[in-house]
Amino acid sequence: MPLATGVHFNRLAKAADCIAIAAAASLPLSTSATAILIVAWLVVVIPTLDVAALRRDVLSPAGGLPVLLVLLGVAGTLWADVSWFARWKGLDSFLKLLVIPLLLVHFRRSDRALWVFGAFLAACVVTLLASTVNFATGTQSTGIGGNPFLGVPWKNAATQSGEFVICIFGLLYVAIVAFERRLWWRLVAAVAIALAMLLNIFYVATGRTALVVIPILLVLLAIKKHSAKAFLVLVVSAVLIGGIGWWSSSYLRDRATQIVTDAQRYEQTNERNSSGERLEFWKKSTAFVTEAPVIGHGTGTIPSLFAAASAGQSGAAGSATTNPHNQTLGVAIQLGFVGALVLWAIWIVHLLLFRGGGLVEWIGLVIVAQNIVGSLFNSHLSDFGQGWIYVFGVGVAGGVALKNRAAQPS
Repeated sequence: MPLATGVHFNRLAKAADCIAIAAAASLPLSTSATAILIVAWLVVVIPTLDVAALRRDVLSPAGGLPVLLVLLGVAGTLWADVSWFARWKGLDSFLKLLVIPLLLVHFRRSDRALWVFGAFLAACVVTLLASTVNFATGTQSTGIGGNPFLGVPWKNAATQSGEFVICIFGLLYVAIVAFERRLWWRLVAAVAIALAMLLNIFYVATGRTALVVIPILLVLLAIKKHSAKAFLVLVVSAVLIGGIGWWSSSYLRDRATQIVTDAQRYEQTNERNSSGERLEFWKKSTAFVTEAPVIGHGTGTIPSLFAAASAGQSGAAGSATTNPHNQTLGVAIQLGFVGALVLWAIWIVHLLLFRGGGLVEWIGLVIVAQNIVGSLFNSHLSDFGQGWIYVFGVGVAGGVALKNRAAQPS
C-alpha cells in the first residue's frame, strides 16, 4: 500500500499531475525552474507509490534498465582514479534515469499525459514567439555558457531546434489524424505552428543535429501511419520545403557546409573549431575506451582523461572537455563496453515500448529516436535539458503505452 491513502492519495496524485505539467512547461524555458519542480514532484509523488507497482516497473526492461545503468555508474565510482568529488559529480549525469520508473508508475494511472505534452508545446510556442521578436529586433540573448545568440531567447540553438523538432513531428501526427477525420481547424492550426517552427530552424537558429534528425523522423512517421500515400506526400513535401529552405536561406547553407569546411581545416592545420574539436574528442575517446574496454576508467574520469591528453598540445588537440560529444563514448569511457551495451539496450527497449498506435506513443517514439540520433553527435542523455526531456518523454508516454497494452486482450 502507498503511504498516502483515500483523500490524501487523490490530492497528492492530482498535485503530482500538476507539478509534472509545470515541469514539462519549464523544460524549454529554464533549467533552475525545472530542477526545483522535479524535486517537488518527487516529494509529492513518492507517498502515492504502491510498492508492488514500483517493483513491477523496476523489474521491467523499460524501467529496470535505466536503474541498472545508474547502479553501474555507482559501481564505477569504486575504480575511478580521481577524487571522490569528481566521481560523484560524474554520477550526476546518470541519476536522472532513476525517475523513469517513477513516471511509468504514476502515468499508468494518470489521465493527464497529454496535458504534460501540451504544456511542453505551449512553452515551445512561447519560445518561438520570443525567438521571432528577438531575431526581428536584432537582440542578442546570453544563452548557456554565456555565449550570445541571435534569435535564441534562452538556452542555445541546438537545444531550441531540438525542442522544435519534437513539436513539429507531434503536430504532423495531429495534422494527419485531423485530415483523416476532416477536422479542418485543427489541421490548419497544427500545420501553421509546425511550419513556423520549421522556418525558425531554417532561417533563425539552426541546430545541425536537427537537420539529421528530421529526415529520419519523416521515415518513421510514414512507417507509423502504414500508408504509401502518406509516405509519398511526406517525401514530396520534405523535398519541396527542404529545397526552398536550402535555396532561400544562406544561413542554413552556411551552417550545414561549415561542418565540412571546419573538418577540412582541422585535418590540414589542426585548427580549433567546432567540427575539428568534435573529431579530436572522438579520436581521444576511442583511445580511452581501448585502454579500459570492459569496465572503463570509472565514473567521473572524463575531465581528467581529456585534461591529461590535451596537456602541452595546441589547436584542436589542445582542447580539454568534460563532454566527448557522443553518448556511447561518454558511457564507454567510464563504464566500458558493459555500460555501452546497457545504454543501447535502454534505447532499443524504449523504441519497442512505443510500437503501438496513438499520439502519445508516437511522441514517445519521436523523443527516443531523436535522442539516439542526437547522441551520435552529443551526449544528449547526460545533458540537463535533453536528458530530462528524454526522461519525462519516456516516463510519461511509457506509462500510457503500458496502460494501453495492459488493457488490450492477450
